Amino acid sequence: MNCRKLIPLLLVFPMSTIAEEVVVYPTETHEILVNPGMGIQTFQRYNGDSLNSGVAWSEEGPLGALIPPPAAPAFPKSSVAYCRWHWSIIEPEHGKIRWEILDTALEQARKHGQTLMIRLMPYDPKHPMPEWYQKSGARRANSDASKDGAMWQPDFSDPLYFRYWSELITALGRRYDGHPDLDSVDISTVGFWGEGWSDYMPAFAFQKALIDVYFKAFQRTPLIMNFDEPEALAYGTSRGAGWRFDCLGDLRDKWSHMRDFYPEQIARTGIGEVWRKSPVSMETCGVPESWKRKDWDVNYILSEALRWHVSTLNVKSSPIPQAWQRDFDEFQKKMGYRFALRRAEWESPIAPGRMMPFASWWVNEGVAPVYRPYTLAFELRSDRASAVIRTGADVRGWLPGDAVFEESLAIPASLPPGVYSLRVAMLDPRTQLPAIHLAISGEAGDGWVPLGNVTLETGKVSH
Repeated sequence: MNCRKLIPLLLVFPMSTIAEEVVVYPTETHEILVNPGMGIQTFQRYNGDSLNSGVAWSEEGPLGALIPPPAAPAFPKSSVAYCRWHWSIIEPEHGKIRWEILDTALEQARKHGQTLMIRLMPYDPKHPMPEWYQKSGARRANSDASKDGAMWQPDFSDPLYFRYWSELITALGRRYDGHPDLDSVDISTVGFWGEGWSDYMPAFAFQKALIDVYFKAFQRTPLIMNFDEPEALAYGTSRGAGWRFDCLGDLRDKWSHMRDFYPEQIARTGIGEVWRKSPVSMETCGVPESWKRKDWDVNYILSEALRWHVSTLNVKSSPIPQAWQRDFDEFQKKMGYRFALRRAEWESPIAPGRMMPFASWWVNEGVAPVYRPYTLAFELRSDRASAVIRTGADVRGWLPGDAVFEESLAIPASLPPGVYSLRVAMLDPRTQLPAIHLAISGEAGDGWVPLGNVTLETGKVSH
């Protein structure tokens, strides 16, 4: 860390000390930073668990604790585990919800140093609607004679569908809204995997009512809107949800999500600026290995994800091809947020009980802000005493690019004279502990980063 002192031309009075301006230029780290709410996710499992092999994956969420392999696989450490479960698994009998599945998932995420992103799904081609629902008198949209007659397709405009699905989501919110280990919840409404599309789409009013259920149920936990239906996407994000799509990378020759759907949908629905307030989450089309087998351009794919301000990416807990490891490493350094402190200045010495002018220049080197209200804080620490000084900075407003924090810090009158290390951190407001790794070298084992020294002196200090 470079540090210099600028001594202003001030008149020196007897029995006084001149306050000098201390200016530091912290040394930046270029390591991958694993920070809350961002990065490459684990899928249907947690940090250190086995990976999927080949190009296959499972849509079945974990039902309990998993047995980790003898050696941790070569996979990015993740701050978010993403899991999803089918309705028939979570509520096999009407009204008998298997909360132990979700409770265990939240517990396992915490034990593995993660938070949990979840989705409940009505059904998919391999996991039909709950048997009790099919026998409840609910209307069926198809018949045995239909081309898809082997699967019981629900009528999404049926009041019973709204009643039973909204009962489940309301109960989910009542139990978990604001849970400290819950990262976010996907808004799941109709169709396969609850993605909002179907061969039997209802009028938008029915889907809108289901979206509204989520906003009523989850008023503290962030919501993520699925991408496929434009009217639903525009509506959900207008109410404050982030958005996600599930086919990042698709570069098929004739028609592809990357060239023929995603860019146009983002523009037409007006969601291009949603990332400023709400997170963008993505999922790979297939897995990275399948991209490589099809010779899709990894640099184009990842650069588009960054251009769309991605914060989290689900690669389905599949290995990243060795030849692309460096590409994904660089991608991880840019996705989400990344706070580098380029310059800081303060006055020293300062008398306890006084206000110490402090100014700093930060750069968010990522493509998105942080979406939770972490606390920018400073600590004065010596062998004799310490004190944490919390600021009112709203770091959620530190969008990609430059940010300036200037505020006089109140030096506690209780601190005894001496030389103190001035340290910086971003604290979790719930635990009051450092929660975000800053892109600054020298982070201590407790998460604080030293910037330089401040001398506290009693008596008169001239400025």
